[in-house]
Amino acid sequence: MDVTSPQKLTELLDQHDYLADEGLATAAFLTLRMGRPLFLEGEAGVGKTELAKTLAALLGAPLIRLQCYEGLDAAQALYDWDFARQLLHLKAAEAAGVTDVRRLEGEIYDRRFLIARPLLRAVEIQPSVLLVDEIDRADDEFEAFLLEVLSDFTISIPELGTIRADSPPVVVVTSNRTREVHDALKRRCLYHWLEHPGFEREVAILLRRLPACTRTLAVQVARAAERLRRADLVKPPGIAETLDWTEALLTVGARELDPAAAAATLGAALKYREDVQAVIAGGLLAVGARDA
Repeated sequence: MDVTSPQKLTELLDQHDYLADEGLATAAFLTLRMGRPLFLEGEAGVGKTELAKTLAALLGAPLIRLQCYEGLDAAQALYDWDFARQLLHLKAAEAAGVTDVRRLEGEIYDRRFLIARPLLRAVEIQPSVLLVDEIDRADDEFEAFLLEVLSDFTISIPELGTIRADSPPVVVVTSNRTREVHDALKRRCLYHWLEHPGFEREVAILLRRLPACTRTLAVQVARAAERLRRADLVKPPGIAETLDWTEALLTVGARELDPAAAAATLGAALKYREDVQAVIAGGLLAVGARDA
C-alpha cells in the first residue's frame, strides 16, 4: 500500500469512512512505516477497534482479533492441540494394525492437529493485522507474555519447533484504561490517546456513516452528545453510541431530535439506568436554537 505520509493515510482512511484526526493518522502512519505496535488508549466507543478493522481493509489483510479478559492465558492466545482428532487418529491407526509407537507419536503431533489461536495465526498469516483488544482486562501475567511475543514474533512449539514471522503483522493494542497497563508494554509500542471526536468531526462521521441522516439531525445529536459527555454520567456515550442513537432515531422516523424521540431511543446511547434517569431529570435532551 502506497502510504507516503500521514496526510495520504488520512485520505485512504477517509475512503473507508474512517475520519481520523491528524494525531491519530500520524500514529497509525508511524506504525505502518516503523513496524511498531500501536497502543491506543481512550474511553470505550471512540473508534479504537474500528481503526484496526479499517487498517485491515486498507491492507487487504485479514483482521485477527484477540479479545482479552480476566483469566486469559498463553494457551488460549497461542495454540492448542485438537485432542479429539488425535484420539480418532490413534483409534484408526490401531484398527489398521499400526504398532510403531515412535511413528504414532510423530503423527499425532503433526501440524494438522494443531489449533492456531490468534497470536500463532498472526505469526503464520502474512500480511495480517493483529488486534489485541482491551488488554487492560487481562492479567499482569498475560501482559508480560504478550510483551515477549511482540518483541520478536517468534513462537516455540516443543513438538514442532520454532515458528517465526518473516514479516511482522500490523499490531493494534487497545485499552479502555480500566486499570493501568505496565510501562514495559507501552515502551514496546507507539502510544496514542484517542479522544472523543470534536463537534464538526462527529457531525461529519454521522453524515458519512448514516447517509439517511439529515444535517439538522446530525448537528442536534452531536450537540446532545457533547452535553452528555460533560455531565457526570457513569458511562458517557462514545462515537459508537452516537451512531447507534442516530440510527435508532432514523429507524423510528425522526428527522429532528425532539425530546420525546430522544427520550424514547436513549437506550441506544446510554447503558446505565442511573444515567438515563439523570439525563431525563436534568433536561439534557432539550433542543435549543444552537442545536438546529
